Amino acid sequence: MLTLERAKELNDAVVTEEHLRIHALNVMAAMGAMAEHFGEDREHWMAVGYLHDYDYQQYPEEHLQHTEQPLLDAGVDPEDVRAIMAHGYGICTDVEPLTNMEKSLFAVDELTGIIQAYGRLRDDGIIGMQPKGFMKRFKDKRFAAKCDREIIKKGCDMLGMEVRDVAEICIRGMEEHAGEIGLAGSGAGQD
Repeated sequence: MLTLERAKELNDAVVTEEHLRIHALNVMAAMGAMAEHFGEDREHWMAVGYLHDYDYQQYPEEHLQHTEQPLLDAGVDPEDVRAIMAHGYGICTDVEPLTNMEKSLFAVDELTGIIQAYGRLRDDGIIGMQPKGFMKRFKDKRFAAKCDREIIKKGCDMLGMEVRDVAEICIRGMEEHAGEIGLAGSGAGQD
């Protein structure tokens, strides 16, 4: 089973750009919270979340085409590699998300981008962020426009959950890592 320590070792060897590192941390935190929601192994899901964009910095136009074999060769469990491949379903892979881990990764990848963008606007960062405020931003397609809302909706539908509920889980998970992801805020208390 992939550990968080091993995921960081592998990912940090190839991901050096700060925004990609922050994204890995965001997805890691969200996946940990999703694991808790489903009663699964938190650190394991966090590890898969941290490693999910393994080849993106080097191959942004060929994302996930340079992931499977290198991770298998590095000893990553085939089930974990499959989960990573499934987050590109219908975008750059044909690996359909089937497990709760795979569906969660598919859903939270884009969702965390909107949470991060909203947190940057708030004086308190992600601290105390409410799903209601998030949903206002989610519905505004101009806000964090590069984050694909249809993918988020599709992932939430796969999970049988509402976007608002998945967002709340992810916000709470990311809030635990507020300092690490640069969203601790200034403490002025405004939503």
